[in-house]
Amino acid sequence: MLSLKRGGAISAKLSDAELAAALAEGAGDILRTLQDEADTREPGPLGAEGDRRSQTFLTKMLLRSRPGDHVLSEEAPDQTSRLRADRVWIIDPLDGTREFSEGRRDWAVHVALWEKGELAAGAVALPRLDMVLTGEDAGEAAAPHTGLRMAVSRSRAPEIARAVAAEINAELIPMGSTGYKTCAVASGEVDIYLHDGGQYEWDSAAPVVVARAAGLHVSRLDGSAPRYNQENPYLPDLLVCRPELSAMVLAAVADARREHPQKEGQSGE
Repeated sequence: MLSLKRGGAISAKLSDAELAAALAEGAGDILRTLQDEADTREPGPLGAEGDRRSQTFLTKMLLRSRPGDHVLSEEAPDQTSRLRADRVWIIDPLDGTREFSEGRRDWAVHVALWEKGELAAGAVALPRLDMVLTGEDAGEAAAPHTGLRMAVSRSRAPEIARAVAAEINAELIPMGSTGYKTCAVASGEVDIYLHDGGQYEWDSAAPVVVARAAGLHVSRLDGSAPRYNQENPYLPDLLVCRPELSAMVLAAVADARREHPQKEGQSGE
């Protein structure tokens, strides 16, 4: 289900799915080159430069390929006109800035298209793995391995994840980037990705497209479907897991919330 990098020119002739993949790949190439050349740079400036270069590339290419569409990005001011638009590209130019700055591989580029109320296309580029995953060719998630494994934030694993893991007897696997963790579920490297307490629409839109195409369960932690292109783009929690595990995990989440209530936003990605 993992697709190798494709290559090819970016143009208005591409379908939305093809464009999402080409944009994510192109931005990923820029970022990987920057990371390779960054052995003398400080981590803070490197992350900021990566965000800037990727944002500039994606903005330019979207303006050229889809001039009538709107964009919601982590690295650009929010334009309220998107709320009246039929098509909005939701992008994260560099998901996992810390991992990128540290020279790690678990960072990603997210490009998704929201159209008339639904996510219509999306791609997650994993540049250090030479992979681009899309909603077009994801296929089915890989077969599970022995024992449950749950991907959590490498820097700040939410407390609820620890409680859920204890209840369902799952091993916690720290990873960076939301896109990287979601793709790890799709590839079978882990079985569950659970996050609570601090994300935005650009963190999860493209990963959700890939996860759904792979036949995975995707929801908020209360079991509801995540909604996109909202007035407030804050979308703090996410569950991606193998479908046969969803009822068990959601029940464990409900138990954990009853036993250990916390304020929204207490933990983060």
